[in-house]
Amino acid sequence: MTPFALRDPVYPADAAAIAQVRSAADPSWPVTAEGVRHEFESRDPDFFQTQVVAEQGGRVVGVGGIGHDSFSHEDWRYWGGLHVHPDARGQGVGTALYDELVRRVRGRGSREIRTMLSDLPHDAAGVEFLRKRGFAAKWERYESSLHTRDADLHAFDALMARVEAGGVRLKSLPELAGDPRRNRLLYELDWLLFQDVPMGLTLTRRSFEQWVKDELDDPSLRPELSFVAVDPTRNDPLTGPYVGYSTIGWNAAGNYAYIGMTGVRREDRGRGIAKALKVAAMRALHAAGGGEIKTFNDSPNRAMLGMNEQLGFRRTATRTRYELTLKEES
Repeated sequence: MTPFALRDPVYPADAAAIAQVRSAADPSWPVTAEGVRHEFESRDPDFFQTQVVAEQGGRVVGVGGIGHDSFSHEDWRYWGGLHVHPDARGQGVGTALYDELVRRVRGRGSREIRTMLSDLPHDAAGVEFLRKRGFAAKWERYESSLHTRDADLHAFDALMARVEAGGVRLKSLPELAGDPRRNRLLYELDWLLFQDVPMGLTLTRRSFEQWVKDELDDPSLRPELSFVAVDPTRNDPLTGPYVGYSTIGWNAAGNYAYIGMTGVRREDRGRGIAKALKVAAMRALHAAGGGEIKTFNDSPNRAMLGMNEQLGFRRTATRTRYELTLKEES
């Protein structure tokens, strides 16, 4: 068994090696070096984050990270994850990474650690790893997918016509690039919509600048497939005429699209706008050559789960949030 050593990663030099390890360990969500660099460079400086890599024979074989849960921040709660290349498993790499990450956050007064794994075969060993260390399953998120070649996109013609007849126009992000308020209006709309998503979390609001980094500057975002519902009759002081939106990202390493956020203001629900936004994205992707689309919804979100089924999405996996309460060391 070849010895390994832990060290802090160096960016951008280690980005490609980290992407390779993460992609091999989690083939359902592979990443690119560009994506890894963006994650590192766009981190919110107001929150603690730390990473460790395991190096064996001059090769990065494992990577782990942990930090404040900036999406639902409490100073004592941390979110983490680790990946070990399949070729290097069974040698204590995962244990060493885990112990080092926990040591670092214990020193900061951490009382709780959260992470997420799927029920897909490649995560089975990871789930057992967590259970042995006292993690408990607390929350489920369902993954569903469809391929545009299997979707009957004309089945929604009446829906699209009805939404348009109601005065709503679906505009892609590039089509709204000339609106100087676009980013600020979307920022306000995003905050309103996320507070209505049943995620089992108390959300922390990001700054406008951080939101733009995370969302609009994300290299995975496909602006031409991401749509905003615009109702010119609305003039909300925060969201203006924007009443809903849906974003599409592209996993370049996995060659599939994924839905980020889809939502509509409370006052405008029941008009078919959310479904129309998703259909617009599906049609745009089909026109661009087609492909698979994945979406992720928390288990209590019955309305969105039902809508996705109507659109043709089928359940492919369950992703479970695991939580560990750290006991005080004696």
